[in-house]
Amino acid sequence: MKVFKFGGASVSSGDAVRNSVNILKMYPGDKVLVISAMGKTTNALEVVARKYFNQDPEMWTAFQDVKAYHQGIVSELWGAPTELPELEKLFEQLNNRITGERSLNFDYEYDQIVSFGELFSTLIISLYFNKIGLKNHWIDVRNCLKTDDLYREANVDWELSASLAKQVFTFEFDDLYITQGFLGGTSTNQTTTLGREGSDYTAAILANLLDAEDVSIWKNVPGILNADPDFFKNTQKLDELSYKEAIELSYSGAKVIHPKTIKPLQNKNIPLLVKSFLEPEATGTIIHSLEHSLELVPVIIVKNNMALITLSPDDFSFISINTVSDVFSLFAKFRLKVGLIQQSAIDLSLAFDEPEKGIESLISQLQEKFEVKYNTGLDLVTIRYYTPESVTEITNGRTLYIEQKSRRTARMLLK
Repeated sequence: MKVFKFGGASVSSGDAVRNSVNILKMYPGDKVLVISAMGKTTNALEVVARKYFNQDPEMWTAFQDVKAYHQGIVSELWGAPTELPELEKLFEQLNNRITGERSLNFDYEYDQIVSFGELFSTLIISLYFNKIGLKNHWIDVRNCLKTDDLYREANVDWELSASLAKQVFTFEFDDLYITQGFLGGTSTNQTTTLGREGSDYTAAILANLLDAEDVSIWKNVPGILNADPDFFKNTQKLDELSYKEAIELSYSGAKVIHPKTIKPLQNKNIPLLVKSFLEPEATGTIIHSLEHSLELVPVIIVKNNMALITLSPDDFSFISINTVSDVFSLFAKFRLKVGLIQQSAIDLSLAFDEPEKGIESLISQLQEKFEVKYNTGLDLVTIRYYTPESVTEITNGRTLYIEQKSRRTARMLLK
């Protein structure tokens, strides 16, 4: 059995969905197809969620835009405007959701609203596949992928999910199952999400639970490249990576793979293939267990929208392990992800993903004990297998706040 994951770009139009049919036909046998929201639907539903939470009446315009986009894809696939009762029911459920009274927990409301993107996409594709004779079974993944209630970044209940998944994905009557990426459900049937871009992680979870032969992630790039082709020229494809190397790259911010994707696959030695839906016969990149070490060209990863805070104790005391512990506890309270840390005798600097709602509350609490300096709008650049030339190319003409180097990795915080 194979697990395929199609991202938003690979199902963003009628033609893209038809192309996915051609890819599936290349691989006979049992398959689980994990699908993301179509195109930029997640972004659009994030707008709906924020406007709903802020009681902004423009929410209805944003909702209608989402609805019209999906109705347009249905028209492309069916050849004329077509009303699908199952899809209309989902539209009605979302309409009722944003008509009702909101809670005071934005993360909870976010998950209940944004999750409709994957429900829309998988339902449309499942109905279309059945229409053209590609028999499949649509699964609501929330019924078998169970999580805690940490909304927007839920943790998987592996034991319960394994039991439920094996009851659902039996392959007794169908050889193709279609389900949602990114989503989970609590034991009380509240919708959760696994973190932004979490559909890759869903594919890895299901592969682990169902003992898949391999996982294929279909992208609009030929595989994993050594840099983002939107910002760098003459990028090169990496033919293979070890699990360890892939974890390093994803942790540093590589957008091709969700950071949590690799571990469930490594645990059962399941290969991960990153392939192009534009050139499905090309080899792509394989991530697997390697006996030999890799010597790669410099691999450049850029994380935007980083913030930097530098703390100095008011009494000029040394930075102790207790100081670091207290600061990290506060960061955990605000659910902030630290990407870089640097310490001197009396300074502690932390670079982290800039939060949506700003950092004023964090700074206010830190100022009770520290002198605080901060910057926002920075880039955290990681270069694996760096060379002096690659570091110079990245830093030339830019303000350098922090630089760290190990044997294989250079990391720089830049303006």
